[in-house]
Amino acid sequence: MKNLREKLMHAVFLLTACVSVAAVLLICLFLFASGFPAIAEIGPFNFLLGSEWRPANDLYGIFPMIVGSLYVTAGALLIGVPVGILTAVFLARFCPKRLYRVMKPAVNLMAGIPSVVYGFFGLVVLVPLVRELFGGRGMSVLTASLLLGLMILPTIINVSESAIRAVPQSYYEGGLALGATHERSVFYAMLPAAKSGIFAGVVLGVGRAIGETMAVMMVAGNQPVIPDSLTDGVRTLTTNIVLEMGYSTDLHREALIATAVVLFVFVLIINVSFSLLKQKKS
Repeated sequence: MKNLREKLMHAVFLLTACVSVAAVLLICLFLFASGFPAIAEIGPFNFLLGSEWRPANDLYGIFPMIVGSLYVTAGALLIGVPVGILTAVFLARFCPKRLYRVMKPAVNLMAGIPSVVYGFFGLVVLVPLVRELFGGRGMSVLTASLLLGLMILPTIINVSESAIRAVPQSYYEGGLALGATHERSVFYAMLPAAKSGIFAGVVLGVGRAIGETMAVMMVAGNQPVIPDSLTDGVRTLTTNIVLEMGYSTDLHREALIATAVVLFVFVLIINVSFSLLKQKKS
């Protein structure tokens, strides 16, 4: 009976794994089958490096959106990664128990807030603040980066904290035994040992930043041009798809699906690059 139950569960787990892989393969098949013909018709060079997006004139250049996605994602990482990792270190090794019982649910609550609520917060609070402090219209690369940096915090904090707590206590005790202070034992013994898990949290944060649409659409300005400064408006790949998919037809619609293909490949390249860098460091 026990062997039968184990075989049954093994079959269930195998089936769920196959379903997950099949779903990813189907998504890839749909994207590539629908997107590559448009790229071929427009021309890979004109599509990827073209600086003008004017569907009415059959101009489908997504280079401004690629640059916009890179700027916004890089800005979000510059803001979110240091704050997230340091917060995780504080929660794991420095935070008093009473304060932890308040901060941990607050971090988890941030992860559950809908994107549109973050967008309203950015529209009402961040846009006027950036406009007042830095000039411009307020809907800009800087505003979108600030908002995304805030949105990726729960992912980075939770994953990094779990990685730090998974480090054996002997690492910390060994640092103390060698004469290190509490802070040095944490930052020089435990944090390097948890770098694999922290790296995973950063990768998840990158995925959240690149894939975010609604909040970015509300604060970025949605201008399909290459920004000259942090206070200029910008349009990302995801917002470009959402803004125009509802009324697109024919080549226009296929070009938007091709944009999704570029976004998919972009995310894949980033994940592979992070994995290779992680292996090289380890």
